Amino acid sequence: MKVLILGSGGREHALAWAVARSPRVTEVVCAPGNGGMAKMARCLPVNVDSLDSMIQLAEAERPDLTIVGPEVPLSLGIVDELQARGLRAFGPTRAAAMLESSKGFAKRFLQRHKIPTANYAICNNQAEVEKAIDIFHAPIVVKADGLAAGKGVIMCPSRATAIEAAEGLFSGKLLGTVERQVLIEEFLEGDEVSFLCLSDGKHVTPLVPSQDHKRIGEGDTGPNTGGMGVYSTDALLDPAMREWILRHIAEPTVRGMAEEDTPFVGVLYCGLMMTARGPQVLEFNARFGDPETQAILVRLESDLVEALEACIDGRLADTALRWRQGASACVVASSGGYPGSYKKGLPITGLEAAAQLPETVIFHAGTALVDGQTVTSGGRVLGVTATADSLEEALARAYKAIKEIHFEGMYFRHDIGHRALKKKS
Repeated sequence: MKVLILGSGGREHALAWAVARSPRVTEVVCAPGNGGMAKMARCLPVNVDSLDSMIQLAEAERPDLTIVGPEVPLSLGIVDELQARGLRAFGPTRAAAMLESSKGFAKRFLQRHKIPTANYAICNNQAEVEKAIDIFHAPIVVKADGLAAGKGVIMCPSRATAIEAAEGLFSGKLLGTVERQVLIEEFLEGDEVSFLCLSDGKHVTPLVPSQDHKRIGEGDTGPNTGGMGVYSTDALLDPAMREWILRHIAEPTVRGMAEEDTPFVGVLYCGLMMTARGPQVLEFNARFGDPETQAILVRLESDLVEALEACIDGRLADTALRWRQGASACVVASSGGYPGSYKKGLPITGLEAAAQLPETVIFHAGTALVDGQTVTSGGRVLGVTATADSLEEALARAYKAIKEIHFEGMYFRHDIGHRALKKKS
C-alpha cells in the first residue's frame, strides 16, 4: 500500500520511519518532507497551509492512506475533504480538531463534561481582560485562543505583565497574528506529562507517556519553543494513575465529542499538569506531538499502520499495541538564535557517524538536501533519539550521538530528563 504523510518536521520523519517498517507498506510519500525524509521516501512539494494544494496532491497520488502530521491542515478540514473524495485519512475532522484549534472551545468542552482543568476566563477584548484578571492570583497564565505553534502561552508573574501580554495577543505584536479571544487561566504547579491516545471515535488506546521540555534554556528557563527534547519511560505514570487518566480524562473526552456529534478519530494528545489536586488538562492537541512522537514511536513494536487503520475503521478495541520496555530520549539540536531569528542553509556534518551508534535514530526536522549535502532549513533541526533499558542509558546514548553532529551555531539543552533523574537521586 502507498502511504502519504503530510508535513515536514521531526514528527513526520518519525511517522515515515515507523510506517516504512510495516510489511504492508510498499511506498511512502512525504509532502513536503525534509532532507532526512528524502533519503527514505519520495518527497513532493505541497503547501500544507492550503487546502487546494493538499487536495490536488492527494488526488494525483491517490494514496491508500494519508496521515496528517501538523495541526494547520486538520484545522482547515483536510480530513473532511479527503474523505469526501473517497480517500482514507487518519486524523480528526475540522469540527473535532477544534479541541486544539480553539482553546476557548476546549475549555468550555472540559467544563461541560466535568473534566478537570484550570480555572479560566475567556476574554474578547482588553477591557474584559482587565476585569477578569482581578479574580486570579499571580502568577497568571495568558493564552492565545488559536493555533500558535506552541508559542501562544505566556506565564505572567504579575497582573501588569498579564495585561501587557493580553494586549500583545490582541494587537498581533506577540505572535504576528491578531487574536480575537484570549484566555486567562490560573497557574498550576506540578510536573507536565504528555498523555497521547489513539481513538476511533468510541474507544481509546493510550500510547506510552512522555515528558516534553518546552523552554529554550536549561533548568526550564527562557521562552517557550516547539520542544527542545523529550523522554518516555513507564515510570512517568504508575499503572493506577494511567488508568485514572484514561477513565476520567481521555475516555470522557472521546465520549463527550461523540455525544456532541463530533466524533474524534485520530490522536488525542492530553497535555496534563500533575498537581496536588490530581491531573489537570492544560491543553489538547488533535495530532501526534513533536518531539513526543519521536520518543514514543521508537518504543512501538507493533505495526503503526494497522493501529491507524483500526482507528479509521472503528475497530480499535480489537487492536493491541506492543511496546518496548525501558525508556527512550530525544534531544533536539536547534539553530543558533531559535526561537528567534536564525541562519539557514548551514552544512551539517556527522550524521552518518551518529546514526551508526547502537539503538539510535536521527530524525530530521528543519533540514534540506542541497546538491547532496544536508543543510539546516529551520529552527529545530534534528531530533537525536535513542532507546535503552533505562532512562539514564537512553539519555547517554542520545547525548553521545548528538556530540558527533556539527553545524554552525548548533544549540541543544544538556539537561533533558532532569526532573526524572532528580527524583531518582
